[in-house]
Amino acid sequence: MIRMSVTIGTPLQSSAFKVLLLGSGELGKEVVISLQRLGVEVHAADRYDHAPAMQVAHYSYTLNMADANELHQLIEKIKPNLIVPEIEAIATEVLVEIENKSIATVIPSAKAVNLTMNREGIRRLAAEELGLPTSAYRFADSLESFRAACDDIGYPNFVKPVMSSSGKGQSRVKSFSEVDAAWEYAQTGGRVNQGKVIVESQIDFDFEITLLTVRAKNPETGEIETQYCDPIGHRQDSGDYVESWQPQPMTEAALIESKRIAHKATSALGGCGIFGVELFVKGDKVWFSEVSPRPHDTGLVTLASQFQSEFELHARAILGLPINTTRHSVAASAVIYAGVDANNLSYHNLNNALAHPDTDLRLFGKPEGFKRRRMGVATARAEDTEKARELAQQAANHVQVQTNS
Repeated sequence: MIRMSVTIGTPLQSSAFKVLLLGSGELGKEVVISLQRLGVEVHAADRYDHAPAMQVAHYSYTLNMADANELHQLIEKIKPNLIVPEIEAIATEVLVEIENKSIATVIPSAKAVNLTMNREGIRRLAAEELGLPTSAYRFADSLESFRAACDDIGYPNFVKPVMSSSGKGQSRVKSFSEVDAAWEYAQTGGRVNQGKVIVESQIDFDFEITLLTVRAKNPETGEIETQYCDPIGHRQDSGDYVESWQPQPMTEAALIESKRIAHKATSALGGCGIFGVELFVKGDKVWFSEVSPRPHDTGLVTLASQFQSEFELHARAILGLPINTTRHSVAASAVIYAGVDANNLSYHNLNNALAHPDTDLRLFGKPEGFKRRRMGVATARAEDTEKARELAQQAANHVQVQTNS
């Protein structure tokens, strides 16, 4: 049996295998930890100091990653083997140039990063090029065109900036009287203010899932193959993940269709790594919603449910190592919010939060909190999803966030 060879050097020495992480939030922090366990030298960048992933990386850098010159200079300085984007607000034209010149490998590919950072790009790819089922949609770049788009789609509808994440700038418009306010709110939520939004029709669905889809090399053939984690159910509030659980029960027909859609979308984007494919499900019917070419926030539940979490899967896949998507437990996650607008926070009552032996916590270490900013997550394992959700929420509720003068 012939297996493909993967070589990793020693961090901080000339043989080091270097990864540059663009965006250093809580998901990136877990990716850094997974990479470091495999002997990778990690460089973490973000727009602010002391971001979560910076706290565990070998080196950290604060810059405006949407500035092409700043980003190009950083890449030239580090000379990484891999560039791993964790957020959308990046000068993607630089990554396309880097990839074209074979200076570094962009994960999963410059094309994927470029398309998925903008809801217009990925929606047109999915619906118009790949023919995947989606909600009805229109794009608008002015208040006048937005009003027309809302009337055309009908009410209620959903409005999202084409460049945003975690529910920022998103709203549900129930009637024409709410249109102007929705437009103003959308303009505040984009990571890069382009002024363009997507208006989507409301789909009558039973539940939403994230189907974590991994493109990784077969260790024997070197060919890229697709594997799937068990579907993750989740609940959102204003477009932002609040809790998730795995597995989400669904019909066999819906699971097959979900995998078909995920395979088609991720194959079109290319490269290796994990993709968070968001889908709407009703009975046997499935609609494509979005895809992120990186670990997904709802996938934090895999820290408790799988032999290899989504972060370990991502690290292994981008390094060309074998992966295992097997789930060992039923589990759930629940978000811990700051609840205040302050920095220098402290976290109390952790002993009660962790009193149950099947619960766990991740406190992200963000230097500044906002009322609705995600500062941590509680996870729990149980015999069924309802019990796991209950335990995770109880653990999250026990954590008390306090300000320090």
